[in-house]
Amino acid sequence: MRNIVTIALMGISLNLFGQNMSLQDSLQINSNQRILKNLAGLPQGITLGGYGEILYNNPENLNSELDVQRLVLLFGYKFDERVQFVTEIEFEHVKEVYVEQAFVNYNLTQGLNLRAGLMLVPMGIINEFHEPTIFNGVERPSLDKYIIPTTWREIGMGLSGRLNGISARYQAYLFNGFLSHNGENGLLKGSNGLRSGRQKGAESTMNHINFAGKFDFYGIRGLRLGLSGYQGKTQAVDGQNEIPGSEIGISMLGLDARYAYRKFSARGQYLRASLHDTDLYNELTGRDLGSELMGYYLEAAYNVLPFNKKQRLVGFVRYENFNTHHEVGSLISKNEAFHRKEWTLGFSYHIAPGAVYKIDYQTKSTAISNSKKGQFNMGVGVWF
Repeated sequence: MRNIVTIALMGISLNLFGQNMSLQDSLQINSNQRILKNLAGLPQGITLGGYGEILYNNPENLNSELDVQRLVLLFGYKFDERVQFVTEIEFEHVKEVYVEQAFVNYNLTQGLNLRAGLMLVPMGIINEFHEPTIFNGVERPSLDKYIIPTTWREIGMGLSGRLNGISARYQAYLFNGFLSHNGENGLLKGSNGLRSGRQKGAESTMNHINFAGKFDFYGIRGLRLGLSGYQGKTQAVDGQNEIPGSEIGISMLGLDARYAYRKFSARGQYLRASLHDTDLYNELTGRDLGSELMGYYLEAAYNVLPFNKKQRLVGFVRYENFNTHHEVGSLISKNEAFHRKEWTLGFSYHIAPGAVYKIDYQTKSTAISNSKKGQFNMGVGVWF
């Protein structure tokens, strides 16, 4: 019993030490990478962490909303030198509980890992790097809600590792896919694309295996480039999957870039998803799912405080342009309300490496004339 307590305390102590990591490290790694890094120095044991954000949103001409958007508890356990377990338990809006990640990591060789369980799909930036001190803006980019769609996680297995010779990181996984029909309704639609089809590891049905992969290059100082892809088909429940149109094919490609030099940083992302057999799907379900989703954003940021200060006050601007009806089949017409553009301008005040106050103003519009509206946001975020 004494040995178990000692090992647990060692793990917690290492996690507390990890909280003092440099700000640069906190910008470059996400939660599961930090958990694995904290476990690396232990012979055996547990490490703890978490992140969360509380938000205030005031849309133009509407009531304001205050929300504990999410509180996530992180746990990691090291069985031995080669096997670790990582999990995230997420509380959303105070009353909803989800398991966001739960996977076993097995170090096959140095730089090569076998992973299996509930994992994040490696697509874009925010889906893997969504801790509130990492991204600018009170809300995550809308592109990563309506097209990716964050937070996108499914059950699967695959490989991850590094190619140190060319300064690269790779991931390749087999997952179950989106649920397109539950036996009563079609779940995918034009307004938010694939988002409503996420199964999230909750009694997920599967009759097709899907592939997801990402390749990241970091060989140029301060620059990270990412190429991600997803290929497969959606799922339909038993019996329904035999009906033509209950499932669709998906081909998705993403490009992203992050750059940082002293007080300046920038990032950008482009995503295109081609959906196949949407005419059959829309005819069967009465939905208005588009045949192609497309979007991109560009962001620039600058720390206005002196470079040698521990705190940072980052001013930023971000432009987003995305369309869940970029292309449609022959049975429906494009809905111009689904072609959205957003400007976000604001500040992120990092009072400590793991704590941030945020404030911004957004203008949101669609391809429909006179649709522009404003929204004021404030928030506080932590990651430890």
